[in-house]
Amino acid sequence: MTKTVPDVEDVDRPEDIKPPERPKLLQILGPGLITGASDDDPSGIATYSQVGAQFGCDMGWVMLVSWPLMCAIQEISARIGRVTGKGIAGNLRAHYPRSLLIGLVGLLLIANTINLGADLGAMGAALKLVIGGPELIYVGVFGLVSILLEVFVRYSRYVSVLKC
Repeated sequence: MTKTVPDVEDVDRPEDIKPPERPKLLQILGPGLITGASDDDPSGIATYSQVGAQFGCDMGWVMLVSWPLMCAIQEISARIGRVTGKGIAGNLRAHYPRSLLIGLVGLLLIANTINLGADLGAMGAALKLVIGGPELIYVGVFGLVSILLEVFVRYSRYVSVLKC
């Protein structure tokens, strides 16, 4: 039995290839998966570790109170966005004074900056535990690499990295 090389006409061209009828699970779970998992960031994991080391399972009851509240906030936010077609800031701008919007967005900026610093610090501390060395250098490297990836890597590629 001999193998034959296919003719050029027999090879599929990119325009002839059809995508699957049903998309794969990770294609469906795009930004929502990343958003849902974003609470388990390095600073959150560091906090969970510290609370677990200090209190053990004694703080487990907090889940009974906080989980329904978190679900309610997610549901309300999703419904507001779906009905109005705008995010929280857009709805605030439409119904409240501009000064309130600027104040709340400013507070959000401060909170996100602090959270980003805590995330970078936790990643630097974790790397120091693993390999030793200067923690502040690791924090700077993590920050620089994150900025470079966000600026120079296409969003579709970066999302696939973040999903992992």
